[in-house]
Amino acid sequence: MNPLDRPGLSQGPAAIPAVEGDSVASESRATVYVGNLPWAVTEDDLASLFGQFGPVADARIIQDRMTGRSRGYGFVEFSRGDCVSEACTALNGYMLNGRALLVSPARPKPARQ
Repeated sequence: MNPLDRPGLSQGPAAIPAVEGDSVASESRATVYVGNLPWAVTEDDLASLFGQFGPVADARIIQDRMTGRSRGYGFVEFSRGDCVSEACTALNGYMLNGRALLVSPARPKPARQ
């Protein structure tokens, strides 16, 4: 059961931000959302943590445009799509610098009108 399917939890656009592009997962690549990141975590830290589950193509932490400070979430893109479920299962709730990570497959970004 997806934790967001439980009653009382937000399922609106703010629940899990989406990534750019038409598709989040393909045969060759897949992206996971990582939330509740500690401020001190770097993109290299994310790549290293998720690298134990498969080859990481990209790791990025979303930053506030005005301050340049982390917004507390990011995305990790795997080179292989089969790495996502294992990484999500193992790292969802993982304690990193005193914070429990929220890890789930990323959703596609809705098309602009």
